[in-house]
Amino acid sequence: MRLKAGIWIKAYIRRLAREGLMAVVVRHGDDDAGAIFVRVNRLDGTSLLFGPAPAGLDEAQSDRPMMPVLGGRAVADDEADAFLERQRSFDPDLWIVEVEARDGRHFLDDWIIKPAM
Repeated sequence: MRLKAGIWIKAYIRRLAREGLMAVVVRHGDDDAGAIFVRVNRLDGTSLLFGPAPAGLDEAQSDRPMMPVLGGRAVADDEADAFLERQRSFDPDLWIVEVEARDGRHFLDDWIIKPAM
C-alpha cells in the first residue's frame, strides 16, 4: 500500500525543519494520491525541481520514487514556474512543495531514482 501524499509531505516538511530548512506547501493537491513536485529555491533566481518518477522506473525501494526534472540542473525561476504551470494544467491534483536552500540541499536522496544509462 502506498503512503498517502498528505502524510508523505507532512513527514518531509518535518524532516526539513529538523535540518534547519524552511519549506512550504505552495499547492495543495489530492490528499491521497496527488503527484508531488519539490522545488528547491536556491534564493539566487534559480531552482532545482524534482517530481514523480514515471511508471516503469518506480521499481525502487522507496514508496514515492522521485527524479530530477529539467535535466537535474538549476534553472531560472521563470523556467521552473512555467514547467510547474504546465504540470498543473495536466494534473490539477498535484502538490508543490517549495524548499528554501541556497546550497540546494533537499534531503530527497532516499527517494531519488537514477535512470539507467
